[in-house]
Amino acid sequence: MTRPGLPSFDTAPQHGPRPLPLFLDMLRSETAASPERRAAALAGLRAFQAAPRRAAWAPPAALHREDRASLRDYGGDGAPVVVVPSLINPPFVLDLGARSLLRWLAGRGHRVLLVDWGAPSPDERDLDVAGHVERLLLPLLARLDAPPILAGYCLGGTMALAAACAMPVAGLAMIAAPWRFAGFSPRARRDIASLWQSAEPACAALGLVPMEVLQTGFWRLDPGRTIAKYERFARLDPDGEAARSFVELEDWANAGAPLPYAAGVEIFDFIAHDVPGSGQWRVAGKAVDPAALACPAVDFVSLTDRIVPAASAADLPDRRDLSAGHVGMIVGSRARAQLWEPLDAWLTGVRNPD
Repeated sequence: MTRPGLPSFDTAPQHGPRPLPLFLDMLRSETAASPERRAAALAGLRAFQAAPRRAAWAPPAALHREDRASLRDYGGDGAPVVVVPSLINPPFVLDLGARSLLRWLAGRGHRVLLVDWGAPSPDERDLDVAGHVERLLLPLLARLDAPPILAGYCLGGTMALAAACAMPVAGLAMIAAPWRFAGFSPRARRDIASLWQSAEPACAALGLVPMEVLQTGFWRLDPGRTIAKYERFARLDPDGEAARSFVELEDWANAGAPLPYAAGVEIFDFIAHDVPGSGQWRVAGKAVDPAALACPAVDFVSLTDRIVPAASAADLPDRRDLSAGHVGMIVGSRARAQLWEPLDAWLTGVRNPD
């Protein structure tokens, strides 16, 4: 039975948000004291689901493949710069139309390659985060003609750090990457632990962790903000660039392949026990230690990040603090000044040391 004021779950267009029933429950809770806010958020939701979509992401050809993973070739010159995205959400936020960090870097003369993790199957239930580095990332990097510079975003930065400790690389850039998971707030860690406790039996049976489980965790970090952005969307010109950009980003945020069960277990273990930050994480038989890096390294840290708080950063000696958020630093209006240009300059310096 449909609750008063809420659309039927089974008749709503399913562009997102995912999981829609939980989003609607959250909307109802956050707007309980304000019928006006509820009406605005519902209008934004309807407008989002009905909005026209641009063409789907068309990644460039793969230079190398390793099982389901590949290196997508964005061209450019010089030493390879391998960009490592998170396992959570697809990588196309790094290649978003006119806001493509990858194509901009290639246009600046860097040889840009993107790791595309592909989609796992239930047969890979035992492949954890370390296994993705050992069985997919390291073999891809070994096929390159020269040691690469690694640039890892979000969890991809954590994984890039592990790769840099396991094999020679020319440099490492971590971008909004969690390392000291004790830096997440106690409330966030409790909420995420509770979420995993309820979701884990079904994930174990599936052999996969559906994207909806992870999305639920993100929403719990700031439910009020999640609803408020749909209220704002209702006021946008549906044909304007701001509305189109919102749709692109929300479609990205609500997309993504599931994780292998073991990868989900390890991520939740990172959060519960701060495995990397406490020095317990081993990959390819080696301890993953930021202090042991033998290459130039930089840490781009957002001071306003709600997904990866600044307190969780590896805090490398070369740390660059940004005021853009987790996604804003990649595609926001200030992204070029705050991240793109400093990253370009750092990459150029690694390629051409004084």
